[in-house]
Amino acid sequence: MITCFIRYTLNPEKLEDFETYAKVWMRLIEKFGGTHHGYFVAGEAPPGAPFSFPGLGEEGPADIALALFSFPSVEVYEAYREGVKDDPECLAMTRLRAETNCFIKYERTFMRAVGR
Repeated sequence: MITCFIRYTLNPEKLEDFETYAKVWMRLIEKFGGTHHGYFVAGEAPPGAPFSFPGLGEEGPADIALALFSFPSVEVYEAYREGVKDDPECLAMTRLRAETNCFIKYERTFMRAVGR
């Protein structure tokens, strides 16, 4: 299993465009044999939500989004990377990102499950 974690820095004025982008990419991951675990954007903290470890925790930024998706093997992931190069929906979302600047930066980390 190969799992990818992506952290986006959003353009807060283009959240609707980012959500359009995210919904299409969820379909593309599934189309090419992966499992998309979802996109998540920053939201409001519940009132009075204390940190479990006082003095260690701090509020995170409000302009981020996270995505997590998996493929059953490196080979399936590589086939996905090849397949999206010519996929019309992928190309359209690449244009959407370029035209709207809905996110201004992203970080990618490949993860492994603990205890599975």
